[in-house]
Amino acid sequence: MGWENALKSSRLKPGKKKMVTVKGKLVMLARVGDEVMATEALCRHMRWPLAYGGKIKDGCIRCPLHQTTHRLDDGGLVEWSPFPLLPAYGKLVGKFSRPKDLKIYPARDLDGQIQVHIESQD
Repeated sequence: MGWENALKSSRLKPGKKKMVTVKGKLVMLARVGDEVMATEALCRHMRWPLAYGGKIKDGCIRCPLHQTTHRLDDGGLVEWSPFPLLPAYGKLVGKFSRPKDLKIYPARDLDGQIQVHIESQD
């Protein structure tokens, strides 16, 4: 495949996130400063849509459901289901699936379109 148009650039404001489908894949787009980022759209822990309430801070996306946190630059896991209000609950719920990194897609803003690079073997 290759670079695919995902969304008009004007529809993604700074600091915002959107969930879109690109070539059959659910992708979360985020504009952080001048940079456009693309990740898989669902949290790796309990498959919650990250664009719906997820917080971006310090280069990371935090799932609103159980607070699982991943780096946006490489998808690396920072924290797995800590659920800080009830840590014992977080540890228990964290065991429902094994820790995994978040899939990151190359993204760019070109000619009024946000584009995502989708590999054919994805």
